[in-house]
Amino acid sequence: MPAVTETKPALRARMLALRAALDPALGHALAQHLLAANIIPAHAVIAGYIPLKGEIDILPLLHALHERGHPLCLPETPPRGHPLIFRAWAPHVPLTTGRFGTRHPLTEQLTPAIILTPLVAFDEAGNRLGFGAGYYDRTFARHPAALRIGIAYGAQQVPLVPTGEHDLPLHFIATEKRTQRL
Repeated sequence: MPAVTETKPALRARMLALRAALDPALGHALAQHLLAANIIPAHAVIAGYIPLKGEIDILPLLHALHERGHPLCLPETPPRGHPLIFRAWAPHVPLTTGRFGTRHPLTEQLTPAIILTPLVAFDEAGNRLGFGAGYYDRTFARHPAALRIGIAYGAQQVPLVPTGEHDLPLHFIATEKRTQRL
């Protein structure tokens, strides 16, 4: 196991700068790889998200999953210290702006079987780095049976993500290059 050479804040800053230079349209390739991997059971409830500036665009994936009959939901970001709330969504459902510029519908809550998770960085062991508020860590703890799929550009892979006791690893990573079990 390589030694941790960067703190989470330093790694986050470096990776956000790198991510800002990448092309969100690579999300089309990500969608193709993830759908071809055949890891998503038919009709599973899938939690996605509306990408923020710099994140790879997963809207092509969400639209394809909707066309395949999957119920979809998007996260509402509650006050700090709480897990995400997932609200039913389809491409025609209007969205409202939430905390940190996120967008979600004002619909009923769903419980996801699969959680698509935006990443700042990841490593080959399935460790992930997010924005640092712990929302996805608390959400994973609340939904332990959910399949955790990290969504990122391939360039966001690092040798080692520093982890803490509450960090839960991903089951899969999907990038524009491949979908891989971790």
